[in-house]
Amino acid sequence: MSEPSVLFVSKNRKDPLAEEARSFIAQNFPRHEIVLGQTGEKLPEQILNWDGDYIISYLAPWIIPQRVLNRARNAAINFHPGPPDYPGIGCYNFAIYDGVDSYGITCHHMARAVDTGRIVEVRRFPVFPVDTVLSIAQKSSAQLLMLFYDVMSLILNGNPLPESGENWTRKPYTKSEMYDLFRITTEMSDQEIKKRIKAATFPGWPGAFIEIGGQRFYHQPASVNGKS
Repeated sequence: MSEPSVLFVSKNRKDPLAEEARSFIAQNFPRHEIVLGQTGEKLPEQILNWDGDYIISYLAPWIIPQRVLNRARNAAINFHPGPPDYPGIGCYNFAIYDGVDSYGITCHHMARAVDTGRIVEVRRFPVFPVDTVLSIAQKSSAQLLMLFYDVMSLILNGNPLPESGENWTRKPYTKSEMYDLFRITTEMSDQEIKKRIKAATFPGWPGAFIEIGGQRFYHQPASVNGKS
């Protein structure tokens, strides 16, 4: 059996765990292409012209067109940093806002619409009241890399990908919905405002905001742990 050809697509922001995934591909798949980018960048021609066996999307900044997915002879899979209850963008934020007691990560086949394809595997972990957007993001990153290793090992050994039997439970969250979550108003209760502030607090993000007189004012937390 010939070695499978792999297109690995990921972000180019500094992320040690994403770099570990990239290194794994480079070391274990001689026939590989690695394409990195940032949100907002144009989809590279290297992706549009690719043809091969597997597409692996790992925190990729692009939506890969259906015509490219169709050229993956064996599978096109994505590693999503959320469980089937939280497809799309802002999954950590919505989970913190909802006060979930468990969270998880998902490997799934890619389809035309984001986070809708058949699910390969889901892994979950507990969430505690002290957890923040940052802490569940960190836990998710570690879990995602472990799942990546396990799924890629199946591919390396020529084994079929499993089917989890789970399904996505809602439409993917959008960027607009995420920013609506960050908005606070004077009509909201103190509890609602605190929930939104906690859900919007993450290092490097502006955070929750209120608009007064056409001006937007951002909440400045005392720490990333939600203490303000």
